Amino acid sequence: MAYPDLVPTARSFDPGNWPVKEFRAQDGAEVRLMYGNKRTGMQLSLSYDNISDPNAELFLRHFNEVLGTFSTFTLTSIAGAKKGWTGSSDAIEAEAWGNRWRYAEPPQVTSVRPGVSSVTVNLIGVF
Repeated sequence: MAYPDLVPTARSFDPGNWPVKEFRAQDGAEVRLMYGNKRTGMQLSLSYDNISDPNAELFLRHFNEVLGTFSTFTLTSIAGAKKGWTGSSDAIEAEAWGNRWRYAEPPQVTSVRPGVSSVTVNLIGVF
């Protein structure tokens, strides 16, 4: 099962940073070392407000299918997570060819009224 193909009502993206270690001497001199060539620590938070309960269930099923926070998955350029974003889909990836994502925590499902729920999903970008 692919990530649910729904348009999020809100999206928050933290692009992370490259792995840099800073060393500072007592006199203020600074040395910075880069420990890799890929950006790490990306976070993507998605909200799906007022969706039907069967659509909310899609997120729970996907979470179970990828074994919760253990396994990774891809978000294609046509995946629901990127729908509604008018910029380049590469901007929400560390690499032009994409990277993998995993759940940072279980999806949070809030019942709004009978048959209608809101879902919040927090993802972490990994390689």
